[in-house]
Amino acid sequence: MDKSKRLFLKSKRSFRRRLSPIQPGDRIDYKNMTLLFRFISQQGKILSRRVNRLTFKQQRLMTIAIKQARILSLLPFVTNEDQEFEKSESTTRTTTTVLKKRKK
Repeated sequence: MDKSKRLFLKSKRSFRRRLSPIQPGDRIDYKNMTLLFRFISQQGKILSRRVNRLTFKQQRLMTIAIKQARILSLLPFVTNEDQEFEKSESTTRTTTTVLKKRKK
């Protein structure tokens, strides 16, 4: 085949199946904490389907399981320890300055 004819032919893309992060033996359950932690960001947000590489059904089951674990206090809703520390530190500063002003 000539080079000129090859340019007009569509190249066939090879289909490579991606491996699912959930194995066939894994149960999507609110008690399976090791599985749930893999699909949550460091801030405690549920990662999207594209990032997780899950099917629609798996993502829906994962979301339900994470929400159940949060309601039962197995998972935190938000994990931002740094901001909580800064807030508590700033409130103590303001209350102590207010108390000092009142004493004067």
